[in-house]
Amino acid sequence: MELHQLKPAKGATHKRKRVGRGPGSGHGKTACRGSKGQRSRAGHSLKLGFEGGQMPVHRRLPKRGFHNIFRREYAVVNLSQLNDFKSGETVTPNDLLRRGIIRGWTEGVKILADGELKVALVVKAHKFSASAEEKIKAAGGSVEVIGGTSRR
Repeated sequence: MELHQLKPAKGATHKRKRVGRGPGSGHGKTACRGSKGQRSRAGHSLKLGFEGGQMPVHRRLPKRGFHNIFRREYAVVNLSQLNDFKSGETVTPNDLLRRGIIRGWTEGVKILADGELKVALVVKAHKFSASAEEKIKAAGGSVEVIGGTSRR
């Protein structure tokens, strides 16, 4: 087989739809744009959610709830996920990121007490739940709060 003999697999390519080329093409007259109106004209561009001047639905519906602009987002890690580390190792947010346990964080890392910790670790994080702190210490490890965030 030569380069000039190469062609796409059967069914991989489609013929271009040639609109506005007369009634015989099947796409003549209105060129698949329906009948009259703003959207049938050339160069139309409507804003997303525009309803022809009528009050749009996102403004008709009442606002609900509250968005706290001071909310802090923490990447959550459970104790069961820390069993991958060797005993006596120091676990930092960068180690968690490198191993794929977290995908990145905005305000920091919080350790929760879900699961059992089977190895003694030195865990450094921004926040700990009270029960997670107890379980880490019970397993023979220690806890170190990093950053300027509050404890609980």
